[in-house]
Amino acid sequence: MPTIVAATFARQIATRLKLAPPRDPETKGIVERANRYLKSSFLPGRFFHGPTDFNDQLHEWTTSHANLRLVRATGSTPANRHPTDLTGMHPLPKTPPVTGLFSRVRLGRDYYVRVDSNDYSVNPAYIGRFVTVTTTLTDVNIVCDGHLAALHPRSLQTHETFTDPSHVDAAARLRALRRVQDRPTNMRFHHDGRHVQLCALTDYDAMFGVTFDTTDHTVEREAQ
Repeated sequence: MPTIVAATFARQIATRLKLAPPRDPETKGIVERANRYLKSSFLPGRFFHGPTDFNDQLHEWTTSHANLRLVRATGSTPANRHPTDLTGMHPLPKTPPVTGLFSRVRLGRDYYVRVDSNDYSVNPAYIGRFVTVTTTLTDVNIVCDGHLAALHPRSLQTHETFTDPSHVDAAARLRALRRVQDRPTNMRFHHDGRHVQLCALTDYDAMFGVTFDTTDHTVEREAQ
């Protein structure tokens, strides 16, 4: 969650953000111990097919195992302490915070934007204009002036390229239109845009082996 959004959400639930200094694991010891517990007790021997599968397995594991273990520091289990903790918490706001990563870039001629290390295609009609890229855990949403320019499922792989076929078709139509606009007006073209070659009449004579006597016989006739 971006820092500004996180700070706004923290004020809504009457909490305060405290940024831990760098290279100081003691400050965030609770988080570090929880991460170590997950690495040593949850991750070994497991395989995941994606973020959804990871979250499903984690939810099942915490419900059936982690929340039922006895914690020596509290003398109770997390499941037993959960109702007590809830009574001391403020309710969540009715409007959830806006989450995700945001960026604003000018769309290049290749009509792709990069999120992490992956490239996602965008409608080429917006080439040269600024687009807003919103990235969540599941989607990559690209908007230009309030109009949807692209929507892709987000990939957690790296160095991948994702192309919408409709964007390829739109690019082909734009290129064909540009060729029509750029071609000289004294040239002829087929209905599909192919150039019609124009030849001189002498080229046809040479093709069929036809020769004509071009000598001017007017002077000879006058002399006779």
